[in-house]
Amino acid sequence: MRAPDEPERRVLGLERNVFAAGAVSFFMDVSSEMVYPLVPLFLSAVLGVPKSVIGLIEGVAETTASLLKVASGWYSDRIGRRKGLMGAGYGISALSRIGLALAASWSQVLGARFVDRLGKGVRTAPRDAIIADSSPPAEMARGFGFHRAMDQLGAVLGPGVAFLILTWHPGDYRTVFWVSLLPGLLAAAVVVLFIRERQRPRATRAARSGGREGAVSLREKVRRVRGPLFGYLVVTGLFALGNSSDAFLILRAEDVGVTAALIPLVYLVFNLVYSGLSVPAGLLADRFGRRRLLILGYVMFSLTYAGLALARTSLHIWILFVLYGAYMGFADGNGRAFLAELAPAERRATAFGAYHSVVGVAALPSSAVAGLLWDRVSPAAPFWVGAATALVAAALLPILVRSSHDRERFEAA
Repeated sequence: MRAPDEPERRVLGLERNVFAAGAVSFFMDVSSEMVYPLVPLFLSAVLGVPKSVIGLIEGVAETTASLLKVASGWYSDRIGRRKGLMGAGYGISALSRIGLALAASWSQVLGARFVDRLGKGVRTAPRDAIIADSSPPAEMARGFGFHRAMDQLGAVLGPGVAFLILTWHPGDYRTVFWVSLLPGLLAAAVVVLFIRERQRPRATRAARSGGREGAVSLREKVRRVRGPLFGYLVVTGLFALGNSSDAFLILRAEDVGVTAALIPLVYLVFNLVYSGLSVPAGLLADRFGRRRLLILGYVMFSLTYAGLALARTSLHIWILFVLYGAYMGFADGNGRAFLAELAPAERRATAFGAYHSVVGVAALPSSAVAGLLWDRVSPAAPFWVGAATALVAAALLPILVRSSHDRERFEAA
């Protein structure tokens, strides 16, 4: 375990844990993105599931598992450990591929997706806290940008591998699911071998010793989110209500005319743009302001969703997935860095847990409503809703989070 004041060994100019976390996410996203673009097609084409049920499956999986994110983050802060929770989460997600490959009904797919998201719920807040803990304040967005870039490099390779398998074995989704197990296991192995646990701040160690800090409940910790940090979570929740599962982007691509075999390539292009812009966007955010870049990302999202509502040809889909990748590059890592800026070091895992839980809890109504709108109104309707909520979120962010330097944080117990 490394003491807080001991210099962190750097790899390619990055702190060791930041570099290792990026490598972990690279392997996990190779696994995840081999699977994710194909699950809605598998449900629709192989199992004959309607779009409303697909939306429900994605919403339930994301929301139920997301409730663990705030608990995992709070528990990580309380025990002063990150690595064990992170490794367990990646291992659980990797093993979920077995259930998906064996699934013969939509309920079994739901079970496999739940287990996958369960792993994500356990690992996400401790992992993000490790990155924040290991990044100098002036390089926070750069660290998260590198992590998102590595994550998305894996997301480029994953659909590419899936495309090759489907080219050789058309319609054989189960083989893709089995192959995806290997990079998932490699991700868990990298956590065990290369992530180094850091000694936690004194306030956290007090919690472990059973002092007054330790007696404060998770509910009380979450209740104490105030000021700009609370405002940011409100904006995040509003935005998430319109940001339905990416499964609907994939279904929209198919609906407009992109063939099933090309879907992984469309997703590959999206991830390539996302990966390529993550580090430059992080550098811009560190220099010009994370809030400004986040607002720009919300506007890009709104334009993308409006375009998807209006799309009529396959060319439109390719262009819009490029714009969607740009939105993710500007908003995803930068949004996490902005959160880390608003939360103190001794409460970061709890803050990240609250952030991811807000997003996850919104996923159920967002995806369920999107599925109903698709089936009962039109395939364009969910995207008009998403475009509108993104614009409202962009307008509210500078009002509710006025300054990143004049902020209230989690109160110490």
